[in-house]
Amino acid sequence: MSGLQLNFSPLKEPLGFIKVLEWFFSIFSFATCGGYSGTTSLHLSCLNETAIIEATFRYPFRLNTVLFHGNYTEKFCGAPWNELHLTGDYSSSAEFYVTVAVFAFLYCIGALVLYLGFRHLYQDSIKLPLIDFIITAIFAFLWLVSSSAWAKGLTDIKRVTNPTELAKTSCSDHFTCTPGSESRMGSLNISVAFGFLNLILWAGNAWFVYKETNLHTQAPPPPSDPEQGPPPSNM
Repeated sequence: MSGLQLNFSPLKEPLGFIKVLEWFFSIFSFATCGGYSGTTSLHLSCLNETAIIEATFRYPFRLNTVLFHGNYTEKFCGAPWNELHLTGDYSSSAEFYVTVAVFAFLYCIGALVLYLGFRHLYQDSIKLPLIDFIITAIFAFLWLVSSSAWAKGLTDIKRVTNPTELAKTSCSDHFTCTPGSESRMGSLNISVAFGFLNLILWAGNAWFVYKETNLHTQAPPPPSDPEQGPPPSNM
């Protein structure tokens, strides 16, 4: 039969159980990165005026488009106000990481449907386990590349949004800058951790998927024909 045959026994095996973990952790990966929003601020002062300016940044972290806003006047400290903004565009690494996480999430759903509903087709097919193994290995590589790129991007984001660093580079001759507050980036740190955890899961799962392929399980030799009789003697 080739129809749907629901069977939850694969969830008790590493092949299905790890796939559930991959599905679960891929959700955390794109949620912790894609849902982040933070602020950084500076305190400006001169002889007779003070102001606080803030910049709000979020995914996909095109920081060079983020302007500072605050309670300053058009001629702050006696000079025309020049707009200040953050620097750097880190959208490529962030979007690549989230894209890998989303596609991994979708593939896990498809694979679980195949494992639980069409296990008989998966076991009887030569191509399906092999395709599953190739895609799993590709995702393991993508998690390695995307997590490494996002970890580097996050390091740069922390540097360019650090109020102490901004105070050194954003001030003009008309006022002085002191560091303000900065949002915590705990969820972004967690997203990097989940990325490398996904790498471990997908690389480990590749072995269990490989065991389902004909590359690992060789077909048994055909049974001997009882009518053929014993082999001839060399004597």
